[in-house]
Parts: sequence; C-alpha cells; structure tokens
Amino acid sequence: MKAVVRDVYGAPDVLTLQEIDRPEVTDDELLVRVRATSVNPADWHGLTGTPYVARLVMGLLKPKPERLGIDFAGTVEAVGSNVKQFQPGDEVFGASSGAFAEYVSVREDRAVVSKPANLTFEAAAAVPVAGLTALQGLRDHGHIQPGQKVLINGASGGVGTFAVQIAKALGAEVTGVCSTRNADAVRSLGADHVIDYTREDFTRSGRRYDLLLDIAGSRSWPECKRVLNPTATLVIVGGPKKNRLLGPLSHVVKVSVAAMGSSQKAVFFIAKTNKPDIVILQELLASGKVRSVIDKRHGLGEIAGALRELGQGHAPGKIVITV
Repeated sequence: MKAVVRDVYGAPDVLTLQEIDRPEVTDDELLVRVRATSVNPADWHGLTGTPYVARLVMGLLKPKPERLGIDFAGTVEAVGSNVKQFQPGDEVFGASSGAFAEYVSVREDRAVVSKPANLTFEAAAAVPVAGLTALQGLRDHGHIQPGQKVLINGASGGVGTFAVQIAKALGAEVTGVCSTRNADAVRSLGADHVIDYTREDFTRSGRRYDLLLDIAGSRSWPECKRVLNPTATLVIVGGPKKNRLLGPLSHVVKVSVAAMGSSQKAVFFIAKTNKPDIVILQELLASGKVRSVIDKRHGLGEIAGALRELGQGHAPGKIVITV
C-alpha cells in the first residue's frame, strides 16, 4: 500500500510517499481501505518534533512512529475472527494512528463507527479529532449546561466550527470570535452572536460568559477573566507555538498559575479518542445537528502542502486529504 512516511523530524519536505506492507489484522481488529483523512495540529507536532518536551513521548532524536495521521474514513476491507459489529464493505470513520495511508487497522472497541449515510467520506474524515476535542472541551471540562452563555475564541477553525454546533446542540447561547472573512460562516453554523476580533476586543465587550472555550489561545488570564462570570470556566484548547521547548504548554502554564486562587477555573486538556464519544458525534452528524466545514482538499501525495497550510494557521474549517 502507499503511505506517507518519515524517519526524521523536520519541515513537511521530510515526508515521502512510499510503498509499504499493509497492516496485519489481529482477531479484534478491522482493516479499513482509507478513502479520506484530514490533518490536525497533532500531526504538525509529530512532524516537526515540537514542542521539544513532547519528544519524551514521540522519540528524542527521531520519531518513534514513522507514519502520521489520525482521522480516517473508508470501507472495511477485512475483519478479525472476533469482530462482530462490522463486516467487509461497511463504510466507517474514526481515529487510529498511521491514517495517512491507503489502509489502516483499528480495534473494533476503539474509536471506529459506521459512517452516516448523509456524509461523504471527506466530510466524515474531517470529524474525529476536531469533533472529539470540541465535545470533550465543552462537556467534560467546561461542564456546559443548557441556557449557559458560551464564548468560543477561534470559532472558525477545525475545532471551533464543531464547537459552535455542539454547544448549540447542547442548548447553549453561543458567541463566536473570528475574523471578518469568516463571520458569515460562523453565523451559518448557528452562532447567536459573532465578534470580529479585527474590529472589536472581545475581552473589553462588557459581556460575561459562563464558559470560554479558548482555541486560539491568544489572551492572557487577566484578559479572559474580564469576560467570565464569577463561577465560570476557561477551557484552554490551544496556544501560541513560538516557544519551541514548551509550545502551547507555555501559555497553559502561565494562565493556570495566574488563575490560582480565583473563583473562576482555568483548565487544559488533550482530547482522548474513544468509542462512546465517536458514537455521540455519529448521532449528531446523522441528525444534521453537526456538519463538517471543509476548507481545502488535497491528494495523498500532497500531504506536505496540506500540513504546510495547517502550520500557517487561520484555515476556516478542516483541510481534508482524499486517498
């Protein structure tokens, strides 16, 4: 099979498209013929080996996994003897390592579910990591409740577009922060209010929120605190990448320390890929309450360009790879 591989950290140019063996399927796994995948910040970190502290997990001098990619959507090619839920020919989507390839294997009890009939493979492949991040950030760490006022800073990106829709589906009043060119798109996703950060400083709006999902990571704790209700929660999803040692974690540490002793909470998390939450996303997608926003499409041989675009930031929605 064809797969995107690398054996050193570096810029997107270190990636090559090579012919390698298909994954071996165990009794509890299914083999999926990948039809589409998408790029995420985790792929950028894995590619560049930054922040350097992450190399304690990814490999100090060279990357441990040669293949990148997590999101996938495709058709089941084969199943192990213990697999009961799926059979060859089923259309599925989910998350598994090494998804920048023609085939990927995944355990039946992990993050893989049937693809809703109303979704294309590309639309389904855009969902897993970004959708899980939005869902878990709002529900598990922000403890979102119906009727709450939720502010999403970075509402037009991959995670943000899902966060706007999921927050609305959970009954919140949603305000999205984005640039002028993306304002209409964020409104179309269901945002009740949109703040154009090029024209207005949302931290000086005078409005207060019960939950701030900070995907952009562009504001300090004193600035965020100005828009938080007394018992509100700031959920940090991202942050500046300038610090090559700690990356976004530098911002997380600063905010977390500054928030100590406050009645408001500041929390940071890394999304977990799991089956129950993928099932929830599947249901939201099938019902039409949530949809993917795709910015650009590339072929498998154009992964380097796709990751370069991701690294530049400001992509409205997701960058998808057709395999």
